Amino acid sequence: MKNWKYFMMTGIVGSALILGACGNDEKSNSSSNSSSSSAESNASASDHEKLEGKLSGDGSSTVAPIMEAIVEEYSAEQPKVQVSVGVSGTGGGFEKFINGETDFSDASRPIKDEEAAKLKEKGIDYTEMKIAYDGLSIVVNKENTWLKDATVKELKEIWIESGKDKKWSDINSKWPNEKIVYYSPGTESGTYDYFVNDILEGKDIVKSATLSEDDNVLVKGVESDKNAIGYFGFAYYIANKDKLSVVKVDGVEPTHDTIKSGEYTPLSRPLFVYVKNEAVKSNPVMYNFMKYAIDNAGDLAESVGYVRSPDEDYSEDLTKLEALK
Repeated sequence: MKNWKYFMMTGIVGSALILGACGNDEKSNSSSNSSSSSAESNASASDHEKLEGKLSGDGSSTVAPIMEAIVEEYSAEQPKVQVSVGVSGTGGGFEKFINGETDFSDASRPIKDEEAAKLKEKGIDYTEMKIAYDGLSIVVNKENTWLKDATVKELKEIWIESGKDKKWSDINSKWPNEKIVYYSPGTESGTYDYFVNDILEGKDIVKSATLSEDDNVLVKGVESDKNAIGYFGFAYYIANKDKLSVVKVDGVEPTHDTIKSGEYTPLSRPLFVYVKNEAVKSNPVMYNFMKYAIDNAGDLAESVGYVRSPDEDYSEDLTKLEALK
């Protein structure tokens, strides 16, 4: 596999990723156990058979680096399969999923009850797959010498809307008497939802925060202002750790080990792909792609800076997938 560790997350955020449309014609190198019916033959396509078709997905910018790597690697296996993946945030992705525009939806949070209800109204059945783990990372400017370790209580005090501009000294009298500058994922982002729910306990985030679905905007914002603070997925910190400093939370720094062990709490979280059941049942290309994604998600998640799920999660995902065939 290619080395994706220094994938810089530019170009795919805010636009669609389309790969695998081109390639040389290749004969199948596997034996076929198909019946005389071509439909039955397609439905039982082996992992090595060369397929042709189109798939579409959308969703989380946090999940995007993993999915980009999966799609790129898959295109080498199946060059005539075109997989397009938009990056409009977890909420935006679910909107398209509900509207029947996509075959799968990437998410950095579990599906909400209201989203599940809308899918039920539309008669769309779905299956949840856990593909990796993330440690939502709090970052500050490299020149910030005062915020190396924050308690969850301090993070709440920093980020909750109070009706007035906040200075660092309002949080801790030893900190600079300068206004805090905020950068946050947009409201369609699952990362935004997770942070507001788990750190701010559902209270409003500061109104002065610059919101963006493009995590690169957040990186550049924090990088350019000594008084800036932001947060996003662990892989984006890893890709930009020469530009930003990460803040420990209650004494624990986000690393592969602390995220995997659950020690980095409450900001360790699973990442998901939601699959449309009918797409798997009716389209052998969808089944083949998802099987490839599950088989390789752990390695590719690690290669772009995230943490692989426990083996039992991937085994469970494969069992779910096989049940949909």
